[in-house]
Amino acid sequence: MKPIFILAAILIFGVLIAVHELGHFVAAKLCGVRVNEFSIGMGPAVWHRQRGETQYSLRALPIGGFCAMEGEDEDTGDDRSFVRQGFWKKLVILAAGSGMNFLTGLVILLVLYTGATAFYTDQITGFAPGFPLEGENGLMVGDIFYKIDGYRTYLRGDASLFLSYHDGDTMDLEVIRDGEKVVLKDLPITRQTYLNSDGGTYTGFGLYVGASAEKATFGSKLRYTWNTAKDFVQLVWFSLVQLVSGGASMEDLSGPVGIVSTITEVGSEAETARDAWSQIFYFAALLAVNLSVMNMLPIPALDGGRIFFLLVDALALLLFKRKVPEKYQAAVNTVGFVALMGFMLVVTFQDVFKLFR
Repeated sequence: MKPIFILAAILIFGVLIAVHELGHFVAAKLCGVRVNEFSIGMGPAVWHRQRGETQYSLRALPIGGFCAMEGEDEDTGDDRSFVRQGFWKKLVILAAGSGMNFLTGLVILLVLYTGATAFYTDQITGFAPGFPLEGENGLMVGDIFYKIDGYRTYLRGDASLFLSYHDGDTMDLEVIRDGEKVVLKDLPITRQTYLNSDGGTYTGFGLYVGASAEKATFGSKLRYTWNTAKDFVQLVWFSLVQLVSGGASMEDLSGPVGIVSTITEVGSEAETARDAWSQIFYFAALLAVNLSVMNMLPIPALDGGRIFFLLVDALALLLFKRKVPEKYQAAVNTVGFVALMGFMLVVTFQDVFKLFR
């Protein structure tokens, strides 16, 4: 079934990019901006049809799409061009792509959770012998993790992830105990050597982490759908922090090849076809939310970078009564695009190298 999963991975990646462009398209139409072409896929056109002012196209490569608006980078003299729109219309159009990706992730998660019978979060189930902070003023069996060093533990496995990256002399924890939140600041929890159950030793924090179950109701399904999406957003931020701080390296990044490889691996390792597709679509939801967040970063060539220029323009108009010329914005975006493509090329080569290593 592996070829099926490879094809599914490529299609999922392409659909998510196409959905992103659909967000821009719908917002542009609603805001009265002229759209010259909306395409699903890239490369040579295999089908196209002109309807009104817009050409709708299907292209040969199922790896995304584009929404070509009139006057995206320069004033073409058309009153309905993008550059002639007001602040709020531009903001809505630019943010709509990421908004559509985020909504797609939510919908996928909600569909996946419709059949859930229970939801699980991380809970302390015990302590290693000699753990020094057990008790009412420290940690107790049954405490449900709420935050670790400021990061919210929404889902099962979050606590283990954040603990694994902790590197310091103290730890800030928030737990739910008997239905109430308990805040524990600057706990002297560090990695130490503890005895394990078979008489050997291991290095860790001395906490045994298990699962706390909550029955799946209609309300909890909605709540966990939202919390899972928020958890995905937090994981993007956590990963960026680790990358900047040195907790993660370039080798931990993945581009399109790595994403396809991961989706294929997820599907191939599942015990049943149903589990395989559930895990693949869960990963698709993660990818959708990741694309939403990453595209809103203030990096030139991304929508977030264009929104940043939009804010700079608004500030320049307020302070100096003039805008930053479009040609300078276009130049910065072009440089940013080239740099981004170069970065993606490096990551792609790294992904390919991993496959053959």
